[in-house]
Amino acid sequence: MDWPEIPEPLPEPVVDSHCHLDVTEAVSGLSPAEAIERAAQVGVTRIVQIGCDVEGSRWAVAAAERWTNVVAGVAIHPNDAARLGARELHGALTVVERLAGNSRVRAVGETGLDFYRTRDAGGHALQRESFAAHIGFAKASGKTLVIHDREAHDAILDLLDAEGVPDRFVMHCFSGDAGFAKECLDRGGYLSFAGTVTFSNNDRLRGALAVTPLDRLLTETDAPYLTPMPFRGRPNASYLIPHTARLVASELGIELAVVCQALNDNAEAAFGGSW
Repeated sequence: MDWPEIPEPLPEPVVDSHCHLDVTEAVSGLSPAEAIERAAQVGVTRIVQIGCDVEGSRWAVAAAERWTNVVAGVAIHPNDAARLGARELHGALTVVERLAGNSRVRAVGETGLDFYRTRDAGGHALQRESFAAHIGFAKASGKTLVIHDREAHDAILDLLDAEGVPDRFVMHCFSGDAGFAKECLDRGGYLSFAGTVTFSNNDRLRGALAVTPLDRLLTETDAPYLTPMPFRGRPNASYLIPHTARLVASELGIELAVVCQALNDNAEAAFGGSW
């Protein structure tokens, strides 16, 4: 595959707070080892590898056990929860709960609600059941809750409030406006901005970025998805984070090195310390 050139390295290390190394390899052929190496060349020195189903969660744990600069997130993605049905979902949640106790797991997620791809009432009910269970796992294990939210802003907040907000939670690929950003920040959340913040038609998202305090800011790839400009439409990888980080620094009017240091420190705080 014709990958974009490796960009100029960042002045300080940064963490990719949400990545799918296994899916990246399946989609593009870029091996996890090569993806990690390329990321290190540009200053993206650590990665949070996210599982979205039982198989992917087990893969994430194995990756975190293999590479010291990788930690794992384990979960059933909301769209997968809707597809599984009640009985299979309960079995899958049992596996996730067990995996969450692994020392290389720092996150329970990505979990949450997706009313864009899942539109029927029965699917929404299963998503809510799954999300509530994951909130419980995060609180019981002391791990960070990583939330997938697509066209479900109010419902996400309602369920968080009903179940009780964990000590740490991250809004993965934040997609709301400034008002929703403030609601999440008021509850103690970290907001993670992906390549979507670089898209020219995303002024609303940049408005949310503008109200996010520097100590609550994260960045991610969601690789192989959400590739930043100028490479939108091509597969994503952690080594392309510098494009997003530079846009964030420019929008905030803060020196790039200062933003990178904050992104690095925030990732440690959000995911429970260094690794």
